[in-house]
Amino acid sequence: MFRKRKSTDPEARGVDARELSRDGSAARYVIKNRIRRRSRIRNVVVGILVAVAVVAGGAFAYVHDINSKLKSGLDSGLFGVLSKSSGDKPFYMLLLGTDKDEARAESSEYGSSDSSYRSDSIMLARIDPANKKVTLVSIHRDTMVDLGSHGTQKINAAYAIGGASYATQVISDFAGVPISHYAEVDMDGLAAVVDKVGGVTIDLPIDVYDPDYTGLDLKAGEQTLDGKTAALLCRARHAYDSYGDGDLYRAANQRAVITAVLKKVLSSDPVTMASTVSTMAGYVTTDMDVNPIVSLASKFAGMDTSKDVMTGMEPTTSKYINDTWYEIVNQDAWKTMMDRVDKGLSPYESSSDDPSSGVSASTDGSSASSSTEKDLTLPSDSNVEAAYTGTVAVYNATSTDGLAGTVAQTLGDAGFTTSANTATHKSDLTYVAYNGDNEAEAAGVAKTLGEKVGYEKNDGTLPTSTDVVVIVGSDYE
Repeated sequence: MFRKRKSTDPEARGVDARELSRDGSAARYVIKNRIRRRSRIRNVVVGILVAVAVVAGGAFAYVHDINSKLKSGLDSGLFGVLSKSSGDKPFYMLLLGTDKDEARAESSEYGSSDSSYRSDSIMLARIDPANKKVTLVSIHRDTMVDLGSHGTQKINAAYAIGGASYATQVISDFAGVPISHYAEVDMDGLAAVVDKVGGVTIDLPIDVYDPDYTGLDLKAGEQTLDGKTAALLCRARHAYDSYGDGDLYRAANQRAVITAVLKKVLSSDPVTMASTVSTMAGYVTTDMDVNPIVSLASKFAGMDTSKDVMTGMEPTTSKYINDTWYEIVNQDAWKTMMDRVDKGLSPYESSSDDPSSGVSASTDGSSASSSTEKDLTLPSDSNVEAAYTGTVAVYNATSTDGLAGTVAQTLGDAGFTTSANTATHKSDLTYVAYNGDNEAEAAGVAKTLGEKVGYEKNDGTLPTSTDVVVIVGSDYE
């Protein structure tokens, strides 16, 4: 028997051949399209994964390169000296500006290694992330210290003797605080960092003229400095020879420039921060990696540098001992200062305690006040006999050109030795301030300018280089 075959003839099954052909083609198209789509998706996914791997690898290499630069030449013993910091709790960081003097490096006394360079500037920073506060305390490089078997030395010799680890240990003991992080800055690299942030703006209460050394010639008032000029200002101690301790004012200028850089960096976005750190990597040696640096900086976003960056300098007295000038620390005043710093307070109880006030650079404007509510003594109420001698610095705190010169001329005609200057902040009030015991001279100046002009003792926020200071405000007639 033969089994009946199922017909394969479309017409025998009642199916139109053309319809079957269309359906078959459509089905095959759908299947092939799905395969092609899956293939494309797979290729895209693979491509993305490859791209991510490449970018991640490049980013890792980039960060690794920066970290390598930041830690290049780092003293291997440093990590054994540094104290651990905890979360957002305040910690101390040692900042050293190194003076890579070739003549010193080649001398028989210090040798030719990097450690032969003495630290040119020493700064202790207290960093408080939780409260967004930073305190910068400069330490005289010529401070006399006992370095044990190395004898009596200037404190900056610690770096030359034992590198970063020994310098950190010596300064930690000297200041009485634990140091958690370290940064060593090639001062020549400061110019690159300032240029990277687009320059910095600072206020100069007096002219900075240093033709024989740095070549600086900066006028008093607000100045926007490029990297080269900012770096020179941080070196210009001889510009202040007539004021006394040039290192005091130079250190204050360094703190002002650092504060100005900090202000610019903290106002930038994370990408710009990272880029700035990348630039710094060529000039800074530190125990910190780039990620912790950027993370720490981001915690200070919105910081008001005008009030939350506090600065000061170790109190010392200069003494000439065995043919060498040393700075001798005032132990009681130093302990008081560091106790205040450790509590998160300003190094100084009042601005008048800052010996650099009114002479060195600042970032928060001139000492000319805009307040009209001062407790002034009018000439008619004065109990002293007016004197018409002495030196007077006149500051124009208005928008009227030439006003300081006019007032200076008036006072000069009365017998005073005067200078005309421009204040960096405007003032509504005209007033007189005297330095030291020069109240009689202040009374004479005030009387010369009119019975409505009062005087007071300088609280340290005005220049201290003359007997009397005059702030010419918009109320001057």
